[in-house]
Amino acid sequence: MSILFSYVLLGLSLAAPIGPINAAQIDRGFRFGFYHSWVIGLGSVTADIIYMIMVYMGVVNFLDSPFMQTFLWLFGFFVLIYTGIETIFSARKEIQQNRSEYESYFKTFMTGFFMALSNPLTILFWLGIYGSILAKTAATYENLQLFIYSGAILIGLLLWDFIMAIISSTFRKILTPGLITFISVISGLTLMGFGVYFGLQAYHVLF
Repeated sequence: MSILFSYVLLGLSLAAPIGPINAAQIDRGFRFGFYHSWVIGLGSVTADIIYMIMVYMGVVNFLDSPFMQTFLWLFGFFVLIYTGIETIFSARKEIQQNRSEYESYFKTFMTGFFMALSNPLTILFWLGIYGSILAKTAATYENLQLFIYSGAILIGLLLWDFIMAIISSTFRKILTPGLITFISVISGLTLMGFGVYFGLQAYHVLF
């Protein structure tokens, strides 16, 4: 049981550092409420599951090539810059009771999905840390236990997304519309900052 709990903590440690997904969750929670914040986290976890499957199937060497690294950094750059700009412009809209008017759950889900899918730092985690865990666990345990421990990591990820959604939507109730707009602008600038960082990493790989 203690080993299982340690894998849940591993999932929490992956999701906890402030990054593009957390910034987007805070923004959606403040602007639209709990469900939009939670759904963007579900989109992110879906991308994580895809990477877990890819690592399990041995696609590590393909993604480790300089060409793919450059492509991933650039893809992350464009996704984050676009999302950041959209977040800033959306922050100017008047906050009304009918929040679904501004963004559907599907769009929110796909935003979280593509942000996680295009985040090279997430990719490096799954290729590096999870790849090492996979190799060690596969050498020690059977496939069923490997599946259980991988599921424990996902539980940690989902737990953090749930916590972030609760925090952001709870604070939303006590903030003024002007302050929510300000926080959305800051979130957008944060996303663009990560995008610029990804662009610089692509430049370093190319040159």
